[in-house]
Amino acid sequence: MPPLQQITFELRGEFITLDSLLKATGLADSGGRAKTMVAEGRVQVDGQDELRKTAKIRAGQVVSVQGARIRVIAEAQDAGGAKA
Repeated sequence: MPPLQQITFELRGEFITLDSLLKATGLADSGGRAKTMVAEGRVQVDGQDELRKTAKIRAGQVVSVQGARIRVIAEAQDAGGAKA
């Protein structure tokens, strides 16, 4: 069995929708494909099956799909609190 692909995704803003996250990380080659993956029950958020295509994914959550795991982190901030 191949090793699990670990992806760290830096969130820009409060959240990203699940289908957009799958497309942005390259796990789905299109938005339509991302929606199909979710509808087929192939995606988990924090270990729970997620069937909402536009579920809001926030920093600290982990999204799993066959062969890959995405850890969503907050956008990096510099010491002064400004966005890097």
